[in-house]
Amino acid sequence: MTEASGRAPARHRRPAAAVVLALLLPFASASVPVRPSVAPDRLVAVARAIQAGHARQGWEGGAIPYSWGGGHGERPGPSLGTCRGYRGSIRPCPAAGTLGLDCSGLARWVYHLAYGRDVLGPGNTDDHLRRLTRVPAAHARPGDLVFYGEVSRRRVRTHHVGIYVGQGMMINALRTGTEVRTDPVTRIEDFAGYFRYL
Repeated sequence: MTEASGRAPARHRRPAAAVVLALLLPFASASVPVRPSVAPDRLVAVARAIQAGHARQGWEGGAIPYSWGGGHGERPGPSLGTCRGYRGSIRPCPAAGTLGLDCSGLARWVYHLAYGRDVLGPGNTDDHLRRLTRVPAAHARPGDLVFYGEVSRRRVRTHHVGIYVGQGMMINALRTGTEVRTDPVTRIEDFAGYFRYL
C-alpha cells in the first residue's frame, strides 16, 4: 500500500488484469469469423481435375457439360439445370435434362472442394462477386475468379465467371453445347476484373 492513496502499487494489480484478459480473450476471438486460407495451387488443381473429367465428390467422372442453372442445387456440384431465364441459341432448351454446371455452379463447386465447405454459397455470378474482394490485374494470381459484365460502386450486373489458372487462361463453363474447358481470359469482351475470396 502506498501511504498517499491507500491502494496497492500498480505492479500488484497487473496480474489480476492479465487473468481477466486471459479469461475473456477466447470469447472475443470466437466472435470474429476466420476464413481458412487455401493455397492458390489447390484451387487450380481442383479446377484442372474437374476440367479433365476426374471423379470428384458428386461426380463419377467424365467431361462435364454446360447446363444453364447447373450446380445450384442444395449441395455444390453437377445438377440438372433449368430453362427459366435461358437465352441460349440451342433450342429447345436442353438444361432441364442435362446434368452439369453453369459458370457460377463450376466456381461454387471448385471452391467447395478446395475449402471443404460451400464458401461461395448458392446464387448467380452477382451473388458470388459480392462475397469477394477485387484484386488489381497486376496482382491477380491463379485461383482468383475472373468476372465479366458491369461492376461499379452503383451496380453489379455480371453474366460470366471463370477460375483464373495463370498465363492469361481460365477454366470455365462457357455456354450450352460446351463442356468445362480452358479458354483465354480475353475470350469474352466485357472483362470486369479479378476477385479473390479473402
